[in-house]
Amino acid sequence: MRRILFPAILGIVGCAILISLGMWQLRRLAWKEAMLEQIQAGIEAPAVPLPEKIDPSMKYMPVTVSGTTTGDEIDMLSGSKDQGGGYQIISRFVTDTGRAIMVDRGFVPQEMRHLQRGPTRLVVQGNLHWPAEVSSSTPKPNLDENIWFARDVPAMAEVLDTEPVLVVASFVEGDAQGVQPIPVAIDGIPNNHLSYAMQWFMIAAVWAGMTVALIWRIRQSKY
Repeated sequence: MRRILFPAILGIVGCAILISLGMWQLRRLAWKEAMLEQIQAGIEAPAVPLPEKIDPSMKYMPVTVSGTTTGDEIDMLSGSKDQGGGYQIISRFVTDTGRAIMVDRGFVPQEMRHLQRGPTRLVVQGNLHWPAEVSSSTPKPNLDENIWFARDVPAMAEVLDTEPVLVVASFVEGDAQGVQPIPVAIDGIPNNHLSYAMQWFMIAAVWAGMTVALIWRIRQSKY
């Protein structure tokens, strides 16, 4: 009994720790699902006029803006499941009240990138957004070719000479000029807690199996 006591204690303690980590991930899963439901409810709330003062705490707020694009835009490398590679068009937009902001109008396929999109009047319904897309591995924008690889609101605002405000269009009234809106969605928000929980539980099962095997070998040993 003394020979198997330490492996048994080690096995029990190890399994308890691993199972507790799995349970913690399940609690995180419940928290994340509740947060995603809250975000989705915010996205789908009734749209309001663009607030006078705007900050990142208003992320996902539904707004309606009317005004005119200026023809100045940023082309961000993107892709569509249906049409393959292309670009997201972020346009400089002057509202009817004279504010210069940015509107992510949506997607165009590769062959439509260089089509002229001059000034056009639009009524845009969408959501305020501050995408967290820039990381240390994100390439710097190619300013000579006007190709960007992520939406960086402050940097784009500086280039387009606008407020650091981005509205991602979900519906556009007026001449969309072939640009297809890509509404804000929660699909891109990672939620891997269930898979993490299953990994911890599987490791706990392996740990338990190894403990049982070790104890069996000890019991079979003559020395």
